[in-house]
Amino acid sequence: MTLRHRCLRSALFACLGLAAATAGAAPSPEDEIRRLEAEVNAAYAANDLPKYFSYYADDLRAMYPDGPTTLPAYKKEWTQFIKDGGAILAFTYTDVQIQVSPAGDAAVATYRAAVRTRNPGKAPVDENYLETDVFFKRGTAWKIVEVHYSQVQAADKP
Repeated sequence: MTLRHRCLRSALFACLGLAAATAGAAPSPEDEIRRLEAEVNAAYAANDLPKYFSYYADDLRAMYPDGPTTLPAYKKEWTQFIKDGGAILAFTYTDVQIQVSPAGDAAVATYRAAVRTRNPGKAPVDENYLETDVFFKRGTAWKIVEVHYSQVQAADKP
C-alpha cells in the first residue's frame, strides 16, 4: 500500500468515526423542547386530541383566561368542545423563547399564538395569546407540567 493510499484510508476512517460520533449525539434540551412545541402545537391545530394530550403530565396545572384547570378537567372540556362541533381552524405561533434549567431537566418555552377557533353555533373567532409552557424531564420524557395562556389586548397583538 502506497503512502498516498494509507493517508486516504486514514482520512476516510477519521471521517467515518466523526460521522458516527455526530450521528449518535443526542439533541440539546433546547432542541428537544423546540421540537416538542412544534409537535404539540401541530396536534392542537389538527384537533388531534389523543396526540395533543399525550404531551401533558398527569399532574398538569393550566392557567387559562377563564381560570385554572387540571388535565382531567381540560380533557373533558376540550373533548366535549370538539364533539359539539368546535375546532381549531388555524394556529400559528411566533417569537419562541426557550430557557433550560442548569440541570437540563426543566425548561420554559414562551411564544405568541394566533388562533382561529370555530365555536359551536357561532362564527369563527380570531384571537391572540401569550403562552408559557413549563416542561419537566421525568425519566427520559419531557412533559408539560404547567401552562399559562393569556389573551393579548388589541393594542398588544402580535
